[in-house]
Amino acid sequence: MIVHIGMDDTDNHESRGTGRLARAVAEELAIDFPLLGVTRHQLLVDPRIPYTSHNSSAVITLEINGAADLQNLFERVRASMLADFIPGSDPGLCLAIAQAAQALSAFGKRAQQEVVTQAEALALAQEHRVLLAGLGGENTGVIGALAAVGLAASGEDGRYLLVGRSRQLSGLLDPAAILAAGITAVRTPDGQPVEQGLILADKLRPARRGNQPILYVEWQQDHWEPLKLN
Repeated sequence: MIVHIGMDDTDNHESRGTGRLARAVAEELAIDFPLLGVTRHQLLVDPRIPYTSHNSSAVITLEINGAADLQNLFERVRASMLADFIPGSDPGLCLAIAQAAQALSAFGKRAQQEVVTQAEALALAQEHRVLLAGLGGENTGVIGALAAVGLAASGEDGRYLLVGRSRQLSGLLDPAAILAAGITAVRTPDGQPVEQGLILADKLRPARRGNQPILYVEWQQDHWEPLKLN
């Protein structure tokens, strides 16, 4: 069973970002569950929406067995987030199995294009029996947490902040080394596979496409340069 855990608005202007917290929580959870990745999802940037820097949310995706206690997992993540609560933040947490999360994809896409509300997020969570909670402040993070879970479940949005051993790579590497680190494919922006040449492997952020980490690159003089796509 695939589970998506969404986190949003956990920081302030001086603190570590939501992505960093999500990676730390993911590494704790990976002790007990296979970690499929941590992804970043961009939401609408608009003066009517309060956000810290870029209005992006993070999602941890796990594979767990059917006997797992989802409420217990939710409380475990909640405790980790509260233990690292940042004054001035408005954190939200969402947990959903893949089937329920897919029903949230339309809301996630709306949150990238228009202003949506806490009331809508809470109503959707109740309708689809999704675990959702605000953890402090104005609780506005419930919007981004729910939206990001829907976007991750769509399989066609965001980019990986953590997958496999991708963050351990650096320097110029051939495509085989990239694939061996846990990235599914290396492609050009028009979808052509890249099988030759060297790729700059510093800070790789593969895109989430087809529910897989796909690294898109473009040629720069004598090597392939990774692209960061939303």
